[in-house]
Amino acid sequence: MRLVVIACAAVCLTACATPTAYGPAGPSPYASGFSDSRIEANRYRVTYRGGSDAPPALVRDLALLRAADLTRESGYDWFQIVGRYGEAAPPRSSSSLSIGGGAASYGRRASSGVGVGLSFPLGGGGPQFSETIEIVLGKGVKPAAPDTYDAADVQRSVRPRAPPPPTR
Repeated sequence: MRLVVIACAAVCLTACATPTAYGPAGPSPYASGFSDSRIEANRYRVTYRGGSDAPPALVRDLALLRAADLTRESGYDWFQIVGRYGEAAPPRSSSSLSIGGGAASYGRRASSGVGVGLSFPLGGGGPQFSETIEIVLGKGVKPAAPDTYDAADVQRSVRPRAPPPPTR
């Protein structure tokens, strides 16, 4: 019984923290990773959501890395950020108390029961930061305009700091 309680506590602790990984976002609204959508032929919206362990500066850098990867995958050389916004989602952990009851009968037998449930935060759940940027892609020599990045330079400087995707 003691081993079961310890195992359940370990599962709960790991479920509270959302680790940061560089890769596509999973189906959960709390999953870290990137998503992007094409707006026009050379215009995209890129979002990167960090895990509860990622500071805002890392989240911004990983959004830039995804923009650089997308730029190169699309056959372009540079990108310009034409719009951006960041967001911080509050921690998901919260305490709750629930009470339930039920009754059943089968033939001449009947039973009833009452249950009480309690949940409380176990830690590891900090705020989740996300960064959304809208980019325009270009070819050739990078213009000297503000917020314009050479995609290859961004890949070289940011990729070494990117957390690897989870192993499956």
